[in-house]
Amino acid sequence: MFSHGAFPDVRPRRLRTTTAMRRMTAEHRVHPADLVLPAFVREGIAEPAPISSMPGVVQHTLDSLRRAAAEAADAGVAGIMLFGVPEVKDAVGTAATDPGGILQVALGVVREEVGDALVVMSDLCLDETTDHGHCGLLDERGRVDNDATLARYAEMAVVQAEAGAHVLGPSGMMDGQIGHVRRALDAAGHRDVALLAYTAKYTSAFYGPFREAVESGLTGDRMTYQQDPANGREAMRELSQDLAEGADMVMVKPGLPYLDVLRRVADEVAVPVAAYQISGEYAMVEAAAEKGWIERERAIDETLVCFKRAGADVILTYWAVEAARRAAAR
Repeated sequence: MFSHGAFPDVRPRRLRTTTAMRRMTAEHRVHPADLVLPAFVREGIAEPAPISSMPGVVQHTLDSLRRAAAEAADAGVAGIMLFGVPEVKDAVGTAATDPGGILQVALGVVREEVGDALVVMSDLCLDETTDHGHCGLLDERGRVDNDATLARYAEMAVVQAEAGAHVLGPSGMMDGQIGHVRRALDAAGHRDVALLAYTAKYTSAFYGPFREAVESGLTGDRMTYQQDPANGREAMRELSQDLAEGADMVMVKPGLPYLDVLRRVADEVAVPVAAYQISGEYAMVEAAAEKGWIERERAIDETLVCFKRAGADVILTYWAVEAARRAAAR
């Protein structure tokens, strides 16, 4: 390592003396354009429904989602990632490929409201629409059938693209999902629709609040298709496959518990890298702040700059609008 000299001639604290000095010498900063707002829209409700485990986050109506999208665009946020919660769920996730399904309708509403001012993203997964809560179709033994699920993902991709999504986020961790979806989109004439690969999505204890948000009926667990938290090298294998299949962007999820994986991914690729600060991470900070145990705004901002330092170009966070306004004011 290059030598920078020694104390007392060298005093790193000189660069920390004032707010202006620290701002000038900051190695990383969060910009509003780094942020994407995840948002839930629920069919059949007349008013936004608060999510008890995620204070400040709601299941939107179409009207309140329209306002939230406009607010995000006004704050300079880069994008919005939509998750739909249908009234009726079944074994095959019928609502996921119905052009009149809540997610597809929501995509159209947001595009109508903000046009191209936000990157409109859509979750491409079956867990929100299946009554068993898994990310794919189940076989006769109750196991997730990878290849049968790919066919459903291909159908979903075309329907979501036609509804107005700029970016699709295949999040089910099925082998081959990026290539299968890419071929389906291209065959349907949607070559400009980008894919955000959920490259390293770990089976995590931090998803609990999300499952309330999408009213998940999950039985069992997702350990046979999401990654084992113990594995880091495996993420690089997933990364290689996603890139080979045509991923335009890649993501690590959850965020804070996997900053080491995020750094490894960022060091390897020439495409944008995203991190998802998931529901459990959000809930922990909000709960601790409500107890008075931590400083809420400082904690939020510190977590976000950690993602930047670890190599994220894009951060999905439920604090996107709040953080964007604070970043713009600095």
